[in-house]
Amino acid sequence: MGKKKKDKGEEHELLEKELEDCKDTNLRLQADFENYRKQLDRDRQQFAGLASEGLIKELLGVVDDLERAAEGGEEGIGLIHKNLVKILEDNGLKRIECVGGKFDPHHHEVMMQEESKQEEGTVLEELQTGYMLKDKVIRHSKVKIAK
Repeated sequence: MGKKKKDKGEEHELLEKELEDCKDTNLRLQADFENYRKQLDRDRQQFAGLASEGLIKELLGVVDDLERAAEGGEEGIGLIHKNLVKILEDNGLKRIECVGGKFDPHHHEVMMQEESKQEEGTVLEELQTGYMLKDKVIRHSKVKIAK
C-alpha cells in the first residue's frame, strides 16, 4: 500500500510540473501573439504612409510649377499654391530647409559647386526644394555648395 501512495505522489508531482510548464508556454504564446499584433499594427501604419507617398511625390511637380507661376505675381495661383502646400503639410510633408546650412548627403544632392568665402560644404543656393514625408526623405534638395 505504501508503494501506491508513493507512485501517486510522484505522479501528482509530475502532473503539477507539467501544469506549470503548460502555464509558462501559454504565457509565452500570449506575449508572442501580443508582439505580433503590435508589429502588424506598425506595418499597417507604415503601409498607409507609403501609399500616400506616391501621390505626394506626383504632386511635387505641380507644387514646383505653382511656385514658378506665383513668382510671376499672379495672386490666384499664389493662393492655390498656398492651399496645396497646406494640404500636403497637414498630411506630413515637410520642406527641407538648407540654404546657409551644412551639406548633408541624407537631405541634399549636390548639383553645383562654387568658389566662396563661406566655409566649404555650406549650401549657397537651393536649386530644387527637397521634402520629407514624416521622417523619410522623399526628394532630396538639389543644391549648390561652397568649395
